[in-house]
Amino acid sequence: MDRFARGMTFAEYAAQMSENQDKFKANYEKVQISAGDRADICGIGVPLNVLILTEDWCGDALTYVPVLGRLAACAGNWNLRIFKRDENLDLADQYLNFGKYRSVPVVVIFDEQMRELGRFIERPASVNRERQQVIDAVAREHAAVQPGLRYNDQSDAGKELLAGPLRELRLSRQAAWEQAAIEEVCSALANVRVAA
Repeated sequence: MDRFARGMTFAEYAAQMSENQDKFKANYEKVQISAGDRADICGIGVPLNVLILTEDWCGDALTYVPVLGRLAACAGNWNLRIFKRDENLDLADQYLNFGKYRSVPVVVIFDEQMRELGRFIERPASVNRERQQVIDAVAREHAAVQPGLRYNDQSDAGKELLAGPLRELRLSRQAAWEQAAIEEVCSALANVRVAA
């Protein structure tokens, strides 16, 4: 718990950002939480500790960390703490994506006793499926892109071919992907509600 308490608050993190600060703030302002999700988040009635590992250069972090900030503000009883991944590699190594990547963001929800209740790493599962569909479509047109492989597992040439289409996908689907993140958090909180 001592380590958790040393993390930055949402406001502290936003204030110290050296890259993408304006985009981060704009994304935060655009996040919409439906009445039903708001009721789920605010109705939990149990204080939660929420840990985020991130870096401000990451596109996924620019999408999902503002969502978590909005949810924390809505809930009112979340103790949200943010850690920069590159300064906390020991924490990052506890939450490796697919057991090998230090992906960001990492979002871990704990109860008051720091028992883990839920997590997502990098992005929601539904978003990974959408991204893979784009990767596989590009692979049908370019031999440098391997179908079935995640972006991180592609060759440098494959990554170069995929960067543009994946960026376009993220921009066009941002609101839907924010909602997917909200749904994953609400799902973890539903389990808390049952246990409470």
